[in-house]
Amino acid sequence: MKKITTGIVAHVDAGKTTLSEALLYTAGNLRNLGRVDNGDAFLDTDQLEKKRGITIFSHEAKLTTNNSKITLLDTPGHVDFSAQTEETLSVLDYAILVISITDGVASYTRTLWHLLKRNNVPVFIFVNKIDTVGADKEKALADLQQNLSENCVDFSKIDDDFYENVAACDDSLLEKYLDHGEISEHDIQHEIIDRKTFPVYFGSALKLTGIKEFLAGFEQWTLEQTHTEDFMARCFKISHDKNGERLTWVKILGGKLKAKTELSDEKINQIRLYNGEKFTTITEAEAGDVVALTGLSKSYPGQGFGVGDAPTALLKPVLTYKVNPQDNDLHACLKALQTLEDEDPQLHVTWSEHLQEIHVQVMGKIQLEILEQLMQERFDLNIVFEQGSILYQETITKPIEAVGHFEPLRHYAEVHLLLEPLPRNSGIVFENKCSLEVLTKNWQHQIMTALKSKEHLGVLTASPITDMKITLIGGKGSIVHSVGGDFREATYRAVRQGLMEEKIRQQTILLEPWYDFRLEIGKDQVGRALNDIQRMNGKFSTPENIGERTVISGSAPVAEMQDYATEVRNYTHGEGNLECVVSGYLPCHNAAEIIEEKNYDPVSDLENTPNSVFCSHGAGHTVTWDKVPETAQYPYTYPLD
Repeated sequence: MKKITTGIVAHVDAGKTTLSEALLYTAGNLRNLGRVDNGDAFLDTDQLEKKRGITIFSHEAKLTTNNSKITLLDTPGHVDFSAQTEETLSVLDYAILVISITDGVASYTRTLWHLLKRNNVPVFIFVNKIDTVGADKEKALADLQQNLSENCVDFSKIDDDFYENVAACDDSLLEKYLDHGEISEHDIQHEIIDRKTFPVYFGSALKLTGIKEFLAGFEQWTLEQTHTEDFMARCFKISHDKNGERLTWVKILGGKLKAKTELSDEKINQIRLYNGEKFTTITEAEAGDVVALTGLSKSYPGQGFGVGDAPTALLKPVLTYKVNPQDNDLHACLKALQTLEDEDPQLHVTWSEHLQEIHVQVMGKIQLEILEQLMQERFDLNIVFEQGSILYQETITKPIEAVGHFEPLRHYAEVHLLLEPLPRNSGIVFENKCSLEVLTKNWQHQIMTALKSKEHLGVLTASPITDMKITLIGGKGSIVHSVGGDFREATYRAVRQGLMEEKIRQQTILLEPWYDFRLEIGKDQVGRALNDIQRMNGKFSTPENIGERTVISGSAPVAEMQDYATEVRNYTHGEGNLECVVSGYLPCHNAAEIIEEKNYDPVSDLENTPNSVFCSHGAGHTVTWDKVPETAQYPYTYPLD
């Protein structure tokens, strides 16, 4: 039997968990059909999920058909929990994208589509809720072809038109079809796995309409991945069971894994095979299996074993909040939040010893509410969050050679880096172009490790830097005096020195997160909405009328729009709907105001100093960042203008 790992992804309320239930029930793996709104869905096992009626965590179920063993991963649908969804994509053979026929392709659906493309995941599409009054299959298919891919093909009816439509998705296949008048099942399977064709099915998960046909089609058109004999695996989730045992969830990508063996210098105690809440313990996991491991304490989502790590998360938090511990012990709160951060690294829990404050980073208000409830139910800590603020970023617009020198008595290191701007939302990229004749391999390794080990802060507001390539291009060491830590110090100072040069040359930019939004309101409220969007420095396309409703799509700064949903509910008397998805970072619309408000002095930030230390007359002394170029002891590769 072939082994397939698939994940069900969707915009919230599209019917994702309901489809999971329907598939398990139709395949005979569930005796009773659960419902999300009844709180008895097989895959919504957490008490918070039962209360909320939404999926918050990814869950696993086993589905068996005549010829397939399918591991089904149900993922969160709300954008606030997109980190779990994104991590799960890295281990999927195929994805099932659920789209409500009443909502069509929503903003978050397009985000999911982009993530699936980024992870190169083949996609089956299930258009749900076709029993809705006025549902139109042709219109729904046209929506998919226009907003996702023109290669979305109706697989619900196999006829001559079907083969022609599939063939038209690829030039070589079309040529084969025109020459021979047919294409094989094998051809179509490879079209799907190569993401050249996206099968579309229609049905109603709640009423089990079209489920049998979808399941048969999924079994017919999928192929098992080929696996290597060498062991490879990838972690996609960290969780804790009811007894507090830490679980590392992995997909075995090749070879075998036995219990009691070592993985990254840690011993595996148990290998668990989960199906909903229940699990069995096995002695060995094979390629294609999705299992939970106990005994590992250092693993993290996205980590590869015998294979590279998964791509860095695209969807990242844009808001930061301070923790109010109320009557609870502050350090107990910190420990509990660090446990939750272990499960979701994007929480970025930070502790300020000086201020005695804990801060967390989140995607939105729903995630905050869930965090408060998790702290109460799992750790018996009643906390609240306050003073929400925007997470800004900083970048540069021109290349600059940056230099750091660290030479107290009996120490020595000088590092030269090239800082270059990258396209928006590229993150940080590191490269090494230094000759071994200039710096030894060990020294180069120390510099590259230092670059990657720290979140480097900008010099405008102390916000993290982004959209930048940092290349090691040269430096100098001393066989006698260079010791561990010298190159780390010089590296940190070099980054900051280069940023200060850019600031003086007015080549630094403050970036802020922007939302892509979809606002649905009554026709009589359009004028008010457009005025609001302009007031928020937003942009919008031509409003679209749908019956008595109007839809406005556009983008706006998160800082301006983060609380607008409440305003919409008020002026539309609960009838309006605002959907926001973080689209990335753009230049800040009120940068001067934010920089003045932050009042950050980079030279006074001693933990992130741009200055260097040189030695003369037997003692180390500080050389300010602006004097470093004329004092540097390794020649500049790219002299300043």
